[in-house]
Amino acid sequence: MNKFKLSSLLESFFIEDIGEQDITTDLIFTDGTNGKIVFIAKEAGVFCGEEIIKTGFKLFDSDIKTDVLVKDGDPIESGQQFATASGKIADLLKGERVILNLIQRMSGIATLTQKAVTTLNSSHTKICDTRKTTPGLRMLEKYAVRTGGGFNHRFGLYDGVMIKDNHISFAGSIRNAVEAVREKAGHMVKIEVEVETEEQVIEAVNAGADVIMFDNRTPDEINEFIKLVPAGIITEASGGIQLSNLASYRDTGVDYISLGLLTHSYKALDISVRVNVDKGGE
Repeated sequence: MNKFKLSSLLESFFIEDIGEQDITTDLIFTDGTNGKIVFIAKEAGVFCGEEIIKTGFKLFDSDIKTDVLVKDGDPIESGQQFATASGKIADLLKGERVILNLIQRMSGIATLTQKAVTTLNSSHTKICDTRKTTPGLRMLEKYAVRTGGGFNHRFGLYDGVMIKDNHISFAGSIRNAVEAVREKAGHMVKIEVEVETEEQVIEAVNAGADVIMFDNRTPDEINEFIKLVPAGIITEASGGIQLSNLASYRDTGVDYISLGLLTHSYKALDISVRVNVDKGGE
């Protein structure tokens, strides 16, 4: 993750939450007393968010000490204490909820992604995400996908050409759309075309597409369509693919399967923050 963008994101999240002040904390803890909190997993999953913990608390006070006992991508078990933060009580309380919200969500995405990779169980086909992310959280959510063993599709409209059905309809044909891009884009830009029929596959190949995505096609349809795609053109399947039917796409031979569910239908991992009282609240 870009550390400068991460700090900027966290600052904006803290500002949203705190506003002018944390009324509760500021009225109770006025003497700068130190304390310690511990992060505890309440269910098993894949951890993601090491830098969220380390960077987040430092924005309040550079003297806050964080100790993250696991790395991103490590498994965590129910009941496991995997991180601590020590410093001024007021700063710990102001920062813990935003930090907790983020690592719960990122760990949930990493956990779901790992499950998808395991379910597919392919030595060739890779699982990747889509642009169906939460506004403002795309960098974090896509990082969580990578942490879970997946790959990233384009990050936005700016870093990859993807000619979809509406582009094709407005342009008049796949060839028209591809040629318009080729005429104006630089040589570093790859062109992906979304197809739904055999005729569109052939047109995309002849137009010079770099990537062909089979949209909302069954495994049987993809098995037929992929025979029309020459070696050297990357293939992708997307649309209508869930964990329940993911394994049926294992033998289609596509290079990637993109799953919007990784970032729009995940369940946040259950994690809590508790005051450490065993050591007297260091």
